[in-house]
Amino acid sequence: MPLKFCHEIVNLHFNKRMESQRVVNLKELIGHLDTERFRETFSTQEECLEILAKAKWADGFVCRNCGNERFCQGRTPFARRCTRCKKDESASAHTIFHHCRIDLPRAFEIAYMVCGTPSIPASEISKIMETRHMTCLNFKKHILQCLQSDGNLITDIK
Repeated sequence: MPLKFCHEIVNLHFNKRMESQRVVNLKELIGHLDTERFRETFSTQEECLEILAKAKWADGFVCRNCGNERFCQGRTPFARRCTRCKKDESASAHTIFHHCRIDLPRAFEIAYMVCGTPSIPASEISKIMETRHMTCLNFKKHILQCLQSDGNLITDIK
């Protein structure tokens, strides 16, 4: 069962407040931030991973492989390793950023642009981000699919 989170994840990053049930909607997470605040919040890979980890495991870690709830630090920053089956899970795994070939700050910036202006052409994103057109087009499609479904950052990808 995928975790659900709400727009309070931004507050979670700033004041560490947690609630029991969350729905992390992509548009609510980044769509309401002004450009300066967005760049300040999502400026490094570690900050992006931290936000994803707090969102993903706000209600606690449960291993997708064996169901164990105990974990230790994984090999990469903000990853968690199950203490029973020793499987690592990164903060970006099973989110819309799963298998994303773009570094997270740039991926979040593309998501920010698409959430703000869904009709923005991929060619314009490509010029702004200095990234291949097809990369931007494919990631934009992925974001739009997320927004058109439930907008939930967490997916059921296994």
